[in-house]
Amino acid sequence: MRKVHRSAERTLTMFSRTALLCIVSVALPGAAIPVSRGQQTAFKHGLWVWKAPTILQTQSSVDALRNFCQANQINEAYVSVLQRGEMMSPGNMERMINHLHNANIRVEALLSSESADEGGKHLEKLLGEVQTIVRFNQQHSASRFDGIHLDIEPQQRPENKGPGNLRFLPGLTQAFRAIRDVAEPAGMSVNADIQNKLLKGNVEQRKLLLSALPQFTLMMYELSSPNDGDDASKQTAKVRDASNKFLDMAYDGLSGQRLSRMVIGLRTPDYEGRLPTMLSALDESNQSNPHYAGWARHSYNDTLTADKK
Repeated sequence: MRKVHRSAERTLTMFSRTALLCIVSVALPGAAIPVSRGQQTAFKHGLWVWKAPTILQTQSSVDALRNFCQANQINEAYVSVLQRGEMMSPGNMERMINHLHNANIRVEALLSSESADEGGKHLEKLLGEVQTIVRFNQQHSASRFDGIHLDIEPQQRPENKGPGNLRFLPGLTQAFRAIRDVAEPAGMSVNADIQNKLLKGNVEQRKLLLSALPQFTLMMYELSSPNDGDDASKQTAKVRDASNKFLDMAYDGLSGQRLSRMVIGLRTPDYEGRLPTMLSALDESNQSNPHYAGWARHSYNDTLTADKK
């Protein structure tokens, strides 16, 4: 009987310890395994950062960006590493990436072009910039860019303006695929900004677009203005309705696992101080949509004082 008693006592002790650990882990969050910001949400929360070679030159400026991201639930930053043809210095890129990664924030190199869809020297220039990021990653394995973020805007050229004018789409998707062929083997994702004009094409045009990259960011701008007299509830309704409409429009008649997902971008001038509310409305409205990937905020630069821009 004594042996049985001792065995039961040991079992009870082990159970008590296990129960105590469970209670401690619930009652004391600090005792739990740390969870990154990226793991806390299934959605991407992005931020455009322009003129990084100028505005991120110091430790304090990088700290300020990190703090802004943490305060605004941002888990990835699209950082423009080129300014007036000059690449951000390797040392500044390394410091920026280290600090953002330590805060569980992904970093994508934001690269721009107006004419890469035309191929030739324009595309080669952009591919050269992507290769520069690839080489940086190879030389800084502990401080790597997580992806490439593309800002290619053929719609800005006069010949491509006008509703329904998607003559540039084949060249644009070829550029996307060419960049993807360089970035993905090097371990980087590729994301690209698009305007809603591209979602208004026919089924074949939208399939061509949405199969070119794994993710796009829709610039859903100019729905509202601080001067239009709408209160927050009306602006929120516009955001919900428009996001649902564009997502339905994009994937209408399409199916398959290889279609890209969509992040939706809003900008500061349209909502000013109400922007965080509008971004939250995007997640709430689209959380059950399998094509919705999250939101993005344009831009960090809008929050800076004149002396910091």
